[in-house]
Amino acid sequence: MQATTLTAMSPVRTLSLMLTAIALTAIACWWPTPAAAAEVSLSYANFPPAPTFPCIQMERWAKEVETRTAGKVDIQTYPGSTLLGAKNMWSGVIQGQADIGCISLAYQPGVFPMMSVFEQPVGFTSATAASVSQWELYAKRQPKEFARVKVLTMFTSAPSNIMCKKPISSLDDLKGLEIRASGGASKVLELLGATPVSMPASEAPEALQKGLIKGILSSFDMLKDFNFAEHLKYQTVTNFVVYPFAVIMNLDSYNALSPDVKKVLDELGAEQAEWTGKYLDAHVRESIEWSKNKYGIEVAQLPAAEAAKAKQKLTVMIDGWKTKAEAKGIAADDVLAEVLALKAKYDH
Repeated sequence: MQATTLTAMSPVRTLSLMLTAIALTAIACWWPTPAAAAEVSLSYANFPPAPTFPCIQMERWAKEVETRTAGKVDIQTYPGSTLLGAKNMWSGVIQGQADIGCISLAYQPGVFPMMSVFEQPVGFTSATAASVSQWELYAKRQPKEFARVKVLTMFTSAPSNIMCKKPISSLDDLKGLEIRASGGASKVLELLGATPVSMPASEAPEALQKGLIKGILSSFDMLKDFNFAEHLKYQTVTNFVVYPFAVIMNLDSYNALSPDVKKVLDELGAEQAEWTGKYLDAHVRESIEWSKNKYGIEVAQLPAAEAAKAKQKLTVMIDGWKTKAEAKGIAADDVLAEVLALKAKYDH
């Protein structure tokens, strides 16, 4: 019978087997082992298109969480209403259809009697100041209107300004003018004598081409992101309103996390609010420069006397908010005073 032990093999075959074993050991040591699977996987739903700032901040936040938890948490992001839309984001997160969601407070009228103060025309001039102020007010007061979710961070849009086919240098220029807007911006236009037209931003370029609208009231980042600069040459800085957003998490999903992961999420709240504001303010500046270079847009400030008139006309919006907030047991004067103090602190 032929021997099968190593000692009984020929020297050449023995050497060959030894070299093969060494080579296989070397390959095993060199070959990368698969990365450990994340212990926690969370879904994060958002409604605007992926290139827009609410989704840019989402991707940044997801990356930070994954990095700071050393891969323990994996965030699956769903932009562009692929998981939940704007109007069912609040209920969808509460029901667990997504672990995390980004909501626009304006799409949930009456749900946020305190924090909707940031929908009012208080005159923030930057997204950074408005975002940091919004987060600080929330963190201090912890309004019960968010009791059914975990709030991860908050931020706002950049201030809303007039983008138009003709120059706007007085409130008289707005009278009867069809301008696309939504939420609080529509009420602003109505009070100032314009004709607000509600439609998704994605439909506005065609409406401009057909002459159905003559302009939009929104933030200047849209000049580039939606290519509005092609149709709207005249930009008037008004800083009427901002749109507040909140990133919320299903309570069961949050409570199931380990203490170290909760700590990472909690510590990101204020940082993410400021990061988003700074990103958006920089993007607005970039958008304006791009629009000037490509389309020759003109940017002007609403004259001080006209701005004062507008402010006076818009006080009815703030008064209306106060009445509704007080009816819900909120000390509206105190909240508004705090918002104005935060604005004075951060908005330079």
